[in-house]
Amino acid sequence: VCYKIGDQDAVYALEGSIAITGALVQWLRDNLKMIKAAPEVEELAQSVDDNGGLYIVPAFSGLFAPYWKSNARGVFAGLTRYVNAGHIARATLEATAFQTREVMDAMEADSGVTLNELKVDGGMVANDLLMQFQADILGVPVIRPQVAETTALGAAYAAGMAVGFWDSEQEVRDNWAEDKRWEPNMDEDKRDEYYKYWKRAVTRTFDWFDSSS
Repeated sequence: VCYKIGDQDAVYALEGSIAITGALVQWLRDNLKMIKAAPEVEELAQSVDDNGGLYIVPAFSGLFAPYWKSNARGVFAGLTRYVNAGHIARATLEATAFQTREVMDAMEADSGVTLNELKVDGGMVANDLLMQFQADILGVPVIRPQVAETTALGAAYAAGMAVGFWDSEQEVRDNWAEDKRWEPNMDEDKRDEYYKYWKRAVTRTFDWFDSSS
């Protein structure tokens, strides 16, 4: 993706598309009736200490970045009788963090630029449990801005710069302010183990049906 303002050079950025993130929480609410409102998923997930060995890969309509497999379908992997509603809620949130890790790994490989911190936005950043796990699984700080709806804010900034309301990009940058920061507190061995089982679960979604038929 890119943007260009006036006579300035175009600015390009890498984009990593993930098909299902917050919609998985909605699925718990609307299809499984496990929660009545989306924010309740955090409290339910906090009722357990970990995911109980459960990994949910929400390939409802295939896998997007970095796999691009339209014939993949979702799976619950590692399911045992020990797993309860709390574990399902926690695995639901963790799925977003794992998918973000995969996109970040792909971006680092393509660009050669090391991720030092992640600035987040959107509705799911209100979930503190998810943000802490995101920091843990990435191994870098995660930062939430005071204005979480960054997409809408960026569109407003672009319009404002186009008509001269703001004089420079630096003036826009100076408006940014941090709301909260999460530091990673998961040891490397545990992080690697979590991610290993996630990657294994993802492979179970591959080629679920013959896309040529």
